[in-house]
Formats: sequence, C-alpha cells, structure tokens
Amino acid sequence: MAPQSTVFSVCLPNSHDILQVNIATRSTEFSHDTCHAESDTWPLYWVLDMAIWLDEPGTFKDDGGKTPSAPKIDLPDCASSVFLGNCMTTIAETRKAKLIRLVFSCTRGYLVRNDFLLQRLECCAGVERVKTFIAPRDAVPHVAFRHVDPGHLNDVLSYAIGGLLGQNLEVGGWEAESLRLCAEFKNRFSFPWLQVDPIPHRRIAWVQGRENVGVSRRAYEAARALGVSVVMIENPGHWLEADHGPYAHFREAFIPVSIEVDGGFTQRIVDAVRSYKYPIDGLMTISDVRLPGVAKACEILNLPTSQSTAYQNAGDKARTRLLEDDAGESLTLSSAAALPSLLESGRGQQLLFPMVVKPSLGWNSDCVSKVSDQKELIEAVQRASERHADAASPSVGVVIEPYIEGPEVDANIVLLDGQMVYFDIEDDFPTKGDAPGSGVDANFQETQVVLPSALPADEIRLLCDSLRSSILRQGFTSGVFHCEARVRHSSMHYTDRDGILDMEKRKERQEKGRSVYLHEINARPPGYLESVAVMLTHGVDYYALRILLCLGCNERDRILTLSKPFREGPQFHLCILIIPQTRAGVMKTEDAGADLFRRHPELRQHVPDYDTYLKRGEILEGPSARSLWWIANFSVISRISRLECLRRAQFLQKIFVYELE
Repeated sequence: MAPQSTVFSVCLPNSHDILQVNIATRSTEFSHDTCHAESDTWPLYWVLDMAIWLDEPGTFKDDGGKTPSAPKIDLPDCASSVFLGNCMTTIAETRKAKLIRLVFSCTRGYLVRNDFLLQRLECCAGVERVKTFIAPRDAVPHVAFRHVDPGHLNDVLSYAIGGLLGQNLEVGGWEAESLRLCAEFKNRFSFPWLQVDPIPHRRIAWVQGRENVGVSRRAYEAARALGVSVVMIENPGHWLEADHGPYAHFREAFIPVSIEVDGGFTQRIVDAVRSYKYPIDGLMTISDVRLPGVAKACEILNLPTSQSTAYQNAGDKARTRLLEDDAGESLTLSSAAALPSLLESGRGQQLLFPMVVKPSLGWNSDCVSKVSDQKELIEAVQRASERHADAASPSVGVVIEPYIEGPEVDANIVLLDGQMVYFDIEDDFPTKGDAPGSGVDANFQETQVVLPSALPADEIRLLCDSLRSSILRQGFTSGVFHCEARVRHSSMHYTDRDGILDMEKRKERQEKGRSVYLHEINARPPGYLESVAVMLTHGVDYYALRILLCLGCNERDRILTLSKPFREGPQFHLCILIIPQTRAGVMKTEDAGADLFRRHPELRQHVPDYDTYLKRGEILEGPSARSLWWIANFSVISRISRLECLRRAQFLQKIFVYELE
C-alpha cells in the first residue's frame, strides 16, 4: 500500500522543467538518548526523509502551455535545492521511487572535515549518491528539530548541511528503508563530527606527489576537506605542476625542486619552504626514503615533527632489528664483505636455517629472500648488499634473521602522545617465499591482504602492545605507522579447504608461548590501496590523520575525533588481491582491470576500489623482476562472510587476463 503523500509540482532549479511528483516525508531526531551517546559533546542533529515518485503525466515545460494543477513548489536558491532537483531529475529519468535524506544540525559549530557524510557513507548499502553543502571551514547553519510536511520544504532547505539519494525502492516500504538508514547513521556518525570553535586555515608543504592521481587522489581530497592548503614540493615536470592543469585544484602551489635524496636534499626542502610567499604550518612526506630528511628539515624550520633520528631508526631495518628485545636472533652486516668473517666465527657456526636475508634499506618486500643453506646465504647477501649500492645515498647493509612460520600481519597504528588511539590488523597471506621448500629466488611479494584479521582477540592485543612498544623504542610518540610482523607460535595457521586458502585454529596445542616478531616499521600510513581499504572498511582515513599530525598539538581534538571507526565494527570483509607479473614482455592490453569489468560487469558492485598499474605499452619484467611491481590490484568485498570474500577474490584472479606484444 502506498504511504500517505501529497502531489506537488516542483520547479527544478536552473531548468524550465516542472516535475509533478508524490512526496511523503518523515523527520527523525538523533539525540544523546536515541544514539546512546558516550559524551554530551556529540552533536545533536536530525534528518528529513522524503520518498518521491512520479505522478503521471510526470514532467511539464514551464513555457506558457499546459501546466500541472497540483500545488507548486519553487525551490529556493541554495545548494540543497540543486541537490534535490538533481535527485528528482534522476527519479524522472529512471521512473523509480527513491528516498532522499537531508541532514540538519541542531547546534552551531564547524565540521571537523566538510565531507564527513561522503567519507563515512561510502559503500553504505542502499546509498546511491552523497553530497555535502558546507565548504571547508564554513560555519554550519543550525535549525531546531521539526516535523516537515512537503508543503513547507522551503522553510528548512537552506539549513541542510548535506544529503543523500537512496537506491530504487518499493513505495510501500519506504519507511522501513528510512529506519534502516537511521540505524546506519547511528553506526557511522556516533562521534563528535561538529566542533564549537572555528577551524583556522592551515597550510602544509608536501614533499613528493606520488606517481599518478590514481594512487594519491584521496590524500589531497582529505587535505581540502580538512581546510588545509597543500604546497607541493616536487621535481620539475611532475603531473601536479601545471597551474591550469586538470589536477591544479589539489594544491595551492607547486615548487619545482629536485627531491633526489642526496647530501643536499634537506637543505633544498628548507630553502623551498622559506622561499614561499605565505607561512607554512607543517611539512610532511609519505615517501619512505625521504622521511628522515624531511624530519630534519622540520627541525631546522621549527615545524612539528618526531625526531629525525627516530625516522632514521625506522628507515634502517638493521637499526630496527637491533632495538628489539630479540635482537640476538638476528645478524646485521655493514656489507657483503663482512659475511666471510662471520661464517668463520662461532656465531656463523650457530646459524639455524631457514633464514631471511634483506637489504637494510628497502620497501615492498624488495630483494627479500629465504635461504636454506650457506650457499644460498652467500648468494642472497651479495644480492641484498648490491640492491641500493648505486643510489644517490648508497646503502650496502644487510639483515639476516630467522624465518618465522607464524601468520604474518600488516598492523596500522595511530599514536598520539604515546597512547594508541586507533589500530587495525590485517592478515597478510602466504607468499611464494613462504612455500615449503622455496628457494632463494622465491620472493615475498604480497598476494592477498584481508581485513579484518581472523586472529583471536588475545593475539590482536599481543600485537598491539608489542608493536606500540617497538614504535616507542625507536623514538616516536605520535604518528601513523604501518608495521609488518608475525605471531610466533600462533594458535592459527593457514590451510587449504575446498580450494580456498585461509586461517583456521590449529588442532594441536602450541606448547611454546606466543610472541610477536617485528619485520619492519614504516613511519607513515600504509600504501594507498591499503589506506583506501581501511577507509572503506572501518571509516578511518589515515591520510587525514597524517596531515593533522604534521600540524602539531593544535589539531589534537580533530585527530582524536577522526580516529573513531564505525561504532558496530567493519562494514564488510575486504580482500586486497594483488595480480603479480607472471610473464615478461610489453603490455598489449589497454587496461586489463577495466577490461575485466567490461566482460563481467556484475562483479563491479563487489569491487569498490581497484587500480591497473601496468597498462598498454608498459614493460613487464616477469616474476624475476628487479622491482616487485604488480599488474593490478582489486579490493574485493563481501557483506556476508570472509569465505564469500575469498571466493570472489579467487574467481576474479582466475578470470584476469592480459595480452603481451
């Protein structure tokens, strides 16, 4: 049965069209009581839901001819009216009933980030479109809760702070959909997204702008939403340089400077910041090799930063290993030349294979090898020592450590003044190097990363406590950190069941106590695909937090606020699927990722994020590539179960094809 509604003729903004529609309305207040708020600082707000569907004959032209007889609504000149008009146009085109929700604040204030609705509603079931009506740093209009009938829409439209358009619905079930969305709002917006004090304009200098917009867009969007201007410091010719280019809106200015990491790198950054015509409030980078130099520049410029020595510790795997309590299990070499004397010593005679060899400086599991005997050890050490010998800042050091069989995790941790304010743990699935009997040529390139983790709660807590201690030992007290580690003697292990590899509880009890073995600490957010995955799954934006952290203690409140995940936990299971290079040649397929979705459009709804890294004309070096760059990555989701998520990822991997010239 259709709900009670009223037929209106709506004059669409910026158009001569008059749309005759049925409108039914429902208002809902979100108070401290209805949201079970943990604090009275949480904002009071309310929503207006409108179920709208066409009334025949539908659309008229306001041209002096035949006009509808229904009461007329002239939408006021405001952002919410434009949004409402666009939504009604969609309803007219699809001839489907839809729910439109407008959001109103009951209190004065300023949004902690102006796109908070869009960011927290991404991938929300049943939501087709989200729009914010408030510019960054602008004051939020406020209006008391009220029940609004369709004839009085114009009384409140100018107060709306944002809105959403729902997907197609059955008219008779619209109130149930309204209630479902209210539950989603309690889950996603139960945190203090409104602050009392105005947000001052801040400006940061950002060193190194990433290789393309596809792996950086959300970071720059976060800065803009926070009201932070970005001054990009990069090599001349970078894609962000053109003042009138398609991406110029991502930055306030571009300073062309060599960012090669050599003896003059830090001073060039200092000079660039000092030369800018406006004050710079913070300086940051997310480039591993540039972190220590940028931190040193901050120290010279008296800008907020962790100690540059802490970044040096994190960037050097040998230093990281020596700071750990279990450092005695590992060996560090200044160069490959130091290996013979080590092997001849008593320490060398005590080596327990298999072991892992890696450069002291490295990323993406590049040049990491598992060795099973002394011959493979010598080969791997030589290879690791040579990996960065010819870099602008040469590094020939090598780390040798035991191979740990426990499940590997990616652990992302946000610290503020030494306290952990957010973390997430992700399962890093076995690689070629983990396979039994794998040789020195088998790499440790990631295959799948799945979140949330399937590890038990006590092992998650063990990881958090241990890794926090490791980060503090390096000299940090605040920051966003991407750690890689294993749980030794875990109660879980990987097993293949019906063709699907996943973790399950061991049948036999582990006699030895569990512990965490740290592989590395990266003093920056996880890579782009993983940062996006966390944002989609948990609602926490690591790029936004990193930007605020580089601005110092004045942003403490916003850091704490934006560290809040969804109240009821992750909104789905997500598997980051990596498609590695399996053959060498020149890529012939224009875009293998886009091609997959052209062939299987039904899969797109289960893949909210993907990127094709190697497109037509790119050279593939194959599985023995010197740098471990993959062809494509896909974030595959399931709202039902982890098993369904893994099955979808497996199917996608099977149907991924490409041609080489």
